[in-house]
Amino acid sequence: MKIYNKLVRDNIPEICISNNQIPKTRILGDDEYLKELNTKIKEELFEYLESGEIEELADLEEVLRAILDVKKVSYDDFEKIRNSKVQKRGAFKKRIFLESVEER
Repeated sequence: MKIYNKLVRDNIPEICISNNQIPKTRILGDDEYLKELNTKIKEELFEYLESGEIEELADLEEVLRAILDVKKVSYDDFEKIRNSKVQKRGAFKKRIFLESVEER
C-alpha cells in the first residue's frame, strides 16, 4: 500500500481502479478543501520551478481556478482584479529588475 494523503484530480480514483488498484478516498469539507488547495498550489509551483514545464503551469491554473471557486470569485471577476493591477502597477513585460531605491 502506498499512502498519499493529498488532494487529487477528480478522475484519479477511476484511473486507479482501471489500473487494478483500490483507492481509499474521502470528500473534504470546505475548510479542509481550501487548506488542501493551498497545499496543492505550493506543490504545483514547486513542480513547475523544478521542471520549467508548461504542463505544470496548467496544473497551477487548475488549482487557482478551484481556489477561486471556493472563494466564490468568478474567473471573469478575477481577470478584472488582475487587469486593474496591471493598469495601476503594470505587468512584468518590460523585465525591470529593481536594484535599490534611494530616499531624497
